[in-house]
Amino acid sequence: MTSSPELDKISAHVWRISAVVVLGSIMSILDTTIVNVALDTLSRDLHTSIDGIQWVATGYLLSLAAVIPVTGWAARRFGAKPVYLTSLVLFTAGSALCGLAGTANELIAFRVLQGIGGGMILPVGQLMMAEAAGPKRMGRVMSVVAVPAMLAPILGPMIGGLILENTAWRWIFFVNVPIGAIAVIAGLRILPTVARQPVQSLDYKGLAMLAIGLPLITYGLAEIGVTNSFTAFKVVLPILAGAALVALFAVYSLRVRRPLLNLRLYARRTFASGSIAMFCVGAALFGGMILLPLYWQTIRGESVFITGLLTAPQGLGAAIVLPLSGRLTDRVGGGPLTLFGVLLTSAATVPFALIGAHTSIVLLCSMMVVRGFGIGFAFMPAMAAAYAALERHELADATPQLNILQRVGGSIGIAVLTVVLQRSLTSALAQPPAHRLAAAASAYGTAFWWAVGLTLAAVIPSIVLARAERAARRAHEHGTPPEPGALAEAMA
Repeated sequence: MTSSPELDKISAHVWRISAVVVLGSIMSILDTTIVNVALDTLSRDLHTSIDGIQWVATGYLLSLAAVIPVTGWAARRFGAKPVYLTSLVLFTAGSALCGLAGTANELIAFRVLQGIGGGMILPVGQLMMAEAAGPKRMGRVMSVVAVPAMLAPILGPMIGGLILENTAWRWIFFVNVPIGAIAVIAGLRILPTVARQPVQSLDYKGLAMLAIGLPLITYGLAEIGVTNSFTAFKVVLPILAGAALVALFAVYSLRVRRPLLNLRLYARRTFASGSIAMFCVGAALFGGMILLPLYWQTIRGESVFITGLLTAPQGLGAAIVLPLSGRLTDRVGGGPLTLFGVLLTSAATVPFALIGAHTSIVLLCSMMVVRGFGIGFAFMPAMAAAYAALERHELADATPQLNILQRVGGSIGIAVLTVVLQRSLTSALAQPPAHRLAAAASAYGTAFWWAVGLTLAAVIPSIVLARAERAARRAHEHGTPPEPGALAEAMA
């Protein structure tokens, strides 16, 4: 039986809610891309090394990941709209404080505060979108709404370049203040009020284990670049302690009735494989976004504004294919598209792994567009497929988990690739002066080889995702109960 076209039509009300969500989300995405362009400037002005200043980006992502687990509980306890508006206000205030920071440590601390304030913006917004759209329209809504959000990686570097060339770096944070004010006003007027739901007390034990464990792992990875050793005490202890806390959290969550995160959702192959694919693609995406601006500025000697222009093609490529990937996801499923996107992203990253000090700019920009195509085909179909495996009442649990994986993947990707880059650059400095530039360019190539590996790690979960979706279709065609969730409804 096929669905009625009227039932599949997306109402104007859903699009209005989505527009408000995008407006709020753009702030955090815009802020991330602006900071990436400014890392070289911040490193010089605040007298900090690359592996030190990267915590401006990594600390932000980790604080996002730390607060995201509270999203489901907070949305049920206080209502999605109040939580969303509060997050907007806190994020905007944190942005203002970042602009007032006087040292690298202050900036990193205020970035953490900014991430705590904004950590719920995207997941709560996606939760409201999912509730309004329904599972059968998730692919189209998520992909079309993602197009304006993908403009942030295009506009962010250019705006950041203009700001840095004409004013102080502080204005890359102050720019969020007017956007935040507009987003709050729009949210007050347009977002629907959802009734609160009865909830148990917050799982503080689980929150403590996760909020401490994940940053410890990332900190240990980042310390490899500082100590120049994989076996140093400051490397091994944080990684082992963090891994132990995360493992303890997993065991604990499966035993309590109402855990901070419902890890039982990962028993479904579609949700688990889609989530892992998002994690790997997120690591390669965020890590690559750190490397490219540094390459343009330190190796090619480009200005911050030109760097912004040269960084934009990747976001442009993703924005172009996202509407198509959304429609194809609704038709053929997320697994095949995710696999295609992962392979395309990996192939398009190889030229960067072979990068030199004088590699053609036209070639690199072209490959960035293709890389954006791959990310657009990999990321959103994986997310839509993971959502489609769930019942509607499970969305509040799933949304924060998917966002945590994306942010943690991004923070680990940044930490790993920055460590690889720093170690390679240290070796390059030991070369004779005539060969240092070529050696430094080769250091970026080494880091991009790691980015290729991080992307290829998503191949196996993408294959599992495609097989799980195919099994669900066969089960539906033969009348046997498919994997629980909206995927079965989507096949109706």
